[in-house]
Amino acid sequence: MGMKQRKIEFHIDEIVLHGFPSGDRHRIGGAIEQELIRLVREQRWATLSPTGEEHERLNGGAFNVVPGSKPETTGAQIAQAVYSGLAPHKRR
Repeated sequence: MGMKQRKIEFHIDEIVLHGFPSGDRHRIGGAIEQELIRLVREQRWATLSPTGEEHERLNGGAFNVVPGSKPETTGAQIAQAVYSGLAPHKRR
């Protein structure tokens, strides 16, 4: 369709979560990855700047976790918060 494909790369060095079992870290991490992929594909990266900028730190804000939520649900919520934090209207 004449659209140029862009390379999108996420490198998340560390996510600090308090109050979660350490054994859930891989399931949460995998869910973050899958949800970010889904969001980028679904939104076609339309809400993000095409400048190729990098973010040293990103505050994903806050979200509520329902007690007893599956690690995959928590990971998806984290990814949505990160994606939202990348939106141009959130930048300063």
